[in-house]
Amino acid sequence: MTKGLHLENLKESEIVRLCAKDDERAQRAVYDLLSPKMYPVCLRYAGDRDSAMDILQDGFITLFGKIGSFRGDGSFEGWARRIFVTTALMNLRKRDIFRNAEELDSASGEINFSPEILDKLSADDLMKIIKSMPDGFRTVFNLYVIEGYSHQEIGEMLKISDSSSRSQLSRARTWLQNKLKAEG
Repeated sequence: MTKGLHLENLKESEIVRLCAKDDERAQRAVYDLLSPKMYPVCLRYAGDRDSAMDILQDGFITLFGKIGSFRGDGSFEGWARRIFVTTALMNLRKRDIFRNAEELDSASGEINFSPEILDKLSADDLMKIIKSMPDGFRTVFNLYVIEGYSHQEIGEMLKISDSSSRSQLSRARTWLQNKLKAEG
């Protein structure tokens, strides 16, 4: 470990290099920087705090194991976020949440409810509702709506068909619509 090193004065590339050399202070700095940003990502996929913390820790183990492969193409935070999303998805795959996913060829994506319902909800309330979604719905909803992946990409990540992804999203939107109506 490098003594007397002021990490706040170092460039991102230098901190990454130090982390790759197992410098504990650099790793701690990365953990302190990223954990407040990555925990909500983990929580969105996990649905509960304990599972989210497990995913967060597993994500950091993976991140520090692969940090030497970060080449600086794009942002470090974006690279790290992909690791945490992948870690969360691996956790969900272990639980086999899509085992009984049904195929629906015509998935309606429209949500029909009064906009006033959303006006009454805070962002925290909406995130609580999303966290309470069934695992399959929540996973596809997060990947499609929040992360911006296509149904083809989601299918590849989750080892499901494109139409299963569309079906899960449609069901998630219907579930969310019904939950919002009940809240209103």
